[in-house]
Amino acid sequence: MSDTSRYAVFGHPIGHSLSPQIHRAFAEQTGIDLVFDPIDAPPATFAAQLRAFGETGGRGASITLPLKPLAFGLCDKVSDEAARAGVVNALEALPNGRWCGHNTDGSGLVADLGERHRIDLRERDVLLLGAGGAAQGIAFALLDAGIGNLTIASRTPERADALADHIGQPGRVHVRYWTDLGNSGSYNFVIDATAAGVEGAALDLPFNVLAPRALCYALSYGKTATGFLAWARAAGAAQALDGLGMLVEQAAEAFEIWHGVRPDTAPVYAALRERMPTP
Repeated sequence: MSDTSRYAVFGHPIGHSLSPQIHRAFAEQTGIDLVFDPIDAPPATFAAQLRAFGETGGRGASITLPLKPLAFGLCDKVSDEAARAGVVNALEALPNGRWCGHNTDGSGLVADLGERHRIDLRERDVLLLGAGGAAQGIAFALLDAGIGNLTIASRTPERADALADHIGQPGRVHVRYWTDLGNSGSYNFVIDATAAGVEGAALDLPFNVLAPRALCYALSYGKTATGFLAWARAAGAAQALDGLGMLVEQAAEAFEIWHGVRPDTAPVYAALRERMPTP
């Protein structure tokens, strides 16, 4: 197998990632030969590891926590979606060791919600928990999909303010301090884009942020989504979904960028879901 067919997912930690499994399934489905490996890359060494990956034939990479903002800064070119978000979750190799950055998280989320779960996002009042790379990657896609308002709350208030300023739509985008969420009203769509599940931390959210018949969605999946989804069910959410479908959909878009063919996500998602029921 040629070394030019090398692909990888970079993150820290990385052992939990399903990206290699997903891309190998897409490759088998489409008849494409590739190698797709997980690479544990602490932020301090990520740039050097990415450079070495490119020098040894790496053709593309998925980027996960906590490296998405760093990946953006290592790109020589970025897509329109990545430029708006300011973070990158997929890298496409260019000549001479350069990289083009893409962001497929937002479109992956919207596809999972709209196409798989048949959820209408229009006019939803959304509470977005977290303001890091994951939140940046989906905020514009939610607004483009027609939500009514986006309220950002972060355990680091300065990051929430910075993300709201970056989006620049004060009529639709608002900030609430985490400690004041119990007094901020209720929302019919709450998204967990924090790293709390990965870090093993509790979100400590009041139940009254949920409106009746609310939808809750964790961008994470598996054990890392358990805490938020348990809170959502205890708070009376009508639907509590994890991000497995988003993971598959954003991976399919990256696969198409790299290989020029769009894989069928339904059988890949079904196989993963069978082995990983919603927490």
